[in-house]
Amino acid sequence: MLGPWRAALDPKKVTDKGSKPFTNGAALREPIFYGGESAYSFQYRDLSPRKYGKDDEWLKTNKGFSIQTARDIVYSVGKLQEAKSIATLKALRKNPPEQWTVLPGFEFTVQEIAEQTNIDSAVVKKVLEAFSVPAGEKNIQFSVLHDFNIANAFPLICIREDAYILFQIYSLVESLYESPFYWVGDDKAYVSTAMRHRGLFTEEFAAERLALVFGRGNVYSNIDIFKSKSTRVGEIDVLVLFGDRAIVLQAKSKRLTLEARKGNDGQIRDDFKKSIQDSCDQGYACAKLLGDANYTLKDAHSREIAIPMALKQVYVLCAISDHYPALSFQARQFLKFDATDTTPPPRSSWTCLCSTR
Repeated sequence: MLGPWRAALDPKKVTDKGSKPFTNGAALREPIFYGGESAYSFQYRDLSPRKYGKDDEWLKTNKGFSIQTARDIVYSVGKLQEAKSIATLKALRKNPPEQWTVLPGFEFTVQEIAEQTNIDSAVVKKVLEAFSVPAGEKNIQFSVLHDFNIANAFPLICIREDAYILFQIYSLVESLYESPFYWVGDDKAYVSTAMRHRGLFTEEFAAERLALVFGRGNVYSNIDIFKSKSTRVGEIDVLVLFGDRAIVLQAKSKRLTLEARKGNDGQIRDDFKKSIQDSCDQGYACAKLLGDANYTLKDAHSREIAIPMALKQVYVLCAISDHYPALSFQARQFLKFDATDTTPPPRSSWTCLCSTR
């Protein structure tokens, strides 16, 4: 992966006018692959019920459990492994070095989780099966670094009928946050509803976080901007009015695709446009209209929103609800915006960076 970087930093090329050595897909593979996680494990875990709560009926019908139940079981797995790891390490003192093994610290059973959670063992098993490598799966499609790795979607390994191994709790909580998206997406009759719920989660969570800072009375959701009664010219997902400042938040539900992670130039740019650039453009277009007497702001209930004073600054915030590797790096390479004295450069965020604690 470092080859394209060395080529891009060729002194003969970097001095060329207009040279942008880190905008090609081959060079972006490295920061995408090695980029850090977007959230702590507890954030993935505790935000999952919020993200998929509206899909509970589908989950109960098709998977046999609710997203809150899955969250509670995943939490229990983590707590159990913490205790088992400590006990396993202490037990090593009783055995000679040639018999040392920490494997028991990673093993657990359905019954152990059922006893900890007071959840029926049949339901516990359904949850664990949902995140377990399917029988006979050999991961043969994983041949290069950026191929789909089944261990990301199914981090649990079933070693006996009711016994499992998990080597990294972070993999399980990340799958809890990500995998249900693919479950509901495979149901063609339900996918449009699932996508609507996904967008609502991003907007509602962002509005809730902003309200904790600025007060519920200063945060408005689903604002339409009208030039006349019948001519809508803009839409703001979440608007904050606070003194002579405003925040225009545009939320998107778009992730970096597998093809983009492989270094496909066109796909990287297309993903970035749909996730970030379109959101940014929409935010700036709306920001320019705030405070203009020729335009009227109305909320989802058609109530007019008045701006109490002239706005000194309007901040554009772009939010997405999924892990987007190397987002800050890509933003420096690709993001285009028309900043002014009133509207400074945009802020970008992933919703899980906002703590649930």
